[in-house]
This record gives sequence, structure tokens and C-alpha cells, in this order.
Amino acid sequence: MSGEAEAATARSGIAAVADYADRGEKESRPSPIDVHVGSRIRLRRTLMGMSQERLGEALGLTFQQVQKYERGVNRVGASRLFDLSNVLNVPISFFFDDLPAHVANAFGTQNTSLASGRAVGFADAQDAFADDAFSRRETLELVRAYYRIPDAAVRKRMFDLIKSMSPELPE
Repeated sequence: MSGEAEAATARSGIAAVADYADRGEKESRPSPIDVHVGSRIRLRRTLMGMSQERLGEALGLTFQQVQKYERGVNRVGASRLFDLSNVLNVPISFFFDDLPAHVANAFGTQNTSLASGRAVGFADAQDAFADDAFSRRETLELVRAYYRIPDAAVRKRMFDLIKSMSPELPE
């Protein structure tokens, strides 16, 4: 993402946070955190090749309820988040990974560590892919094809081959 695009995204995110903070109790706009958690649910479900219906069945929900969680319309409670982490096979912190700093700061002020200025309880920010590789169809197809390989040894060799073909990442 270019510097200008990042700045525009940050500005629109800050505006969303401000709009949310200014809203009345009667309005029903979702919290930016609920929207982020929902997008992470959708990301993981899609990467696993799981339908909303199948996720709903595993959780004892309808696919419409899963849709509402994914859009951030319905808040995900602690026990439901725990269930989601088990069904989707990720740690609970996964749902807060890549949470924009301005959102974490605006909504995590009562839990801010004075020493670090970071919101406590949110996963550490990770380097985002410049081209948002996880949302590309090619990435999803590659991940699905990889997990369809039945032999674990063959999967490991494919992983090693692909790794050997890619440039080294600086540490």
C-alpha cells in the first residue's frame, strides 16, 4: 500500500472511530473493533474453505448469525470467541491481529499501558502485506490446494520447495 493510500485509510479509520464515539446509544452502527473481529472470522473461515453454513453448524448457529458476526453487526461474546477459536483452529489473539493502532488506542484507553502507550490485551501489530495477499483469490486457491494434499510428507516437501524459490525475508 502506498504512503498516500495508508494515510487515506488511517484518516477514514480515524473518522469511523470518531463517528462511532459520537453516536447516540439508539444508533446501530457496528463498532470498528466488532467489524475487525468479524473480518478476521471471515478471513480464517475462507482460508479453511469453510462455508458460513458449516461454521454455523459447528457453533450451533444459523448462517445468518455467522453473517452478522462477520459484518460486525452482532458482537462476539467471550464464550463465542472461544468457540470460534476452537472451530477455526486459531488462538483467540488471531481475531485481534492487525487491529489498526488508532482503533486500539481509541477503544482501549482504559487498558492502556502507561509505559508503552499500547492497548493491553490486543495482539501485537504485525507487518501487513503491501498488496493484502490474504484477500487475493490466488492465495486462497493455493492454501486450499496445499491442504488437499493427503500425504503430510508431500505437503512438507511442497512447502520446502516453495520456500526455496522465494526470496529471503530480512529479519
